[in-house]
Amino acid sequence: MLEAYPQNRLARIVLWSFAALVMAFLMLPTLVVVPLSFSASNLLEFPPHAYSLRWYENFFGSATWMAALRTSLTLGTLTALIAVPFALLSCISMNRLGGKTAATIQSVLLTPSITPGILLAIGLFFVLAAQRLVGTLFGVLVGHVVLAVPVACIVLLPALARFDWNQVQAARSLGANWARAIGGIIVPQLQISLLSATLMAFLTSLDESVISIFLASGRNSTMPKLMFLSLRDQIDPTIAAISTLWTVIVVVVVLIVALRQKS
Repeated sequence: MLEAYPQNRLARIVLWSFAALVMAFLMLPTLVVVPLSFSASNLLEFPPHAYSLRWYENFFGSATWMAALRTSLTLGTLTALIAVPFALLSCISMNRLGGKTAATIQSVLLTPSITPGILLAIGLFFVLAAQRLVGTLFGVLVGHVVLAVPVACIVLLPALARFDWNQVQAARSLGANWARAIGGIIVPQLQISLLSATLMAFLTSLDESVISIFLASGRNSTMPKLMFLSLRDQIDPTIAAISTLWTVIVVVVVLIVALRQKS
């Protein structure tokens, strides 16, 4: 966007200034949590009057929090591994079918992304309760996959729209089946888009709280659910330490994907 004003220095300054203000508006609330996590106080206070690592020690020394961390990372990984292949096959089907059939499939797949989270969580609760899956890791995984598939589809649909399907037709004419064509032609050329879709699916699961509140319980509780319950029941500065670590995890994952895309 900025390259559209190569001769107008004032316009570039205004655009960069506006971008910096937007970034500050988005990042400052997150960055405020960082000093809170090092506070020695028993309450959330900013700025801290004294600094300590006690809340990080409390987090890493808690079996409950560690179990929730393992559950969230496991769910995020499994969600990405399931949602992205499903989304890829769905997008290929929509691209090849076209017309009203593709539009219908797309509408169904994207419905969870536009449905209010609380309604989706209630619906999943009753469906999974009938199968006795509420409180199980599989039940929570189903809910996360339902949310992650639309996100992955949004990333992959434009990539497949730009894909040269003549290569697949050539492979098919030479005897390759669809599995060979997808694995040998489509996947290698869509590595960046697939990596982005995997990242988005992973982060969608990692950050999901509403569905987890309804479906997760006991040892299968996720980090966002425990964080919500902790803030509801008491003001615990451990939440600030967890939020800081959560932000670091997300930033590291995004940087890894960005470096991978650049290479």
